[in-house]
Amino acid sequence: MHRCPTYRIDNWYNQSYTHDMKTAISIPNPIFEEAEGLARRLGISRSELYATAVSHFVEAHREEAIIAALNEVYAENDSAVDPVLNQLQWLALPYEEW
Repeated sequence: MHRCPTYRIDNWYNQSYTHDMKTAISIPNPIFEEAEGLARRLGISRSELYATAVSHFVEAHREEAIIAALNEVYAENDSAVDPVLNQLQWLALPYEEW
């Protein structure tokens, strides 16, 4: 079976050197230039810099979502510790003289 050159190029292209997702973004020139300088100073690739930045951004928003969900739960339910449980916890602690 003869494969045409276009098939081979497409086949090679789809099996890129990385398994990571590639994307193209547009950012203002001043931000791009600062990012380039930072990547050089840190000794990392542009891709690593952007991936790290996006990862931190996503993590920050994940934490915000968790906090929002917890706030919603505790807005509807009493979060005070049961006094009996509190007393039992204190009694379980060994006495230490400071």
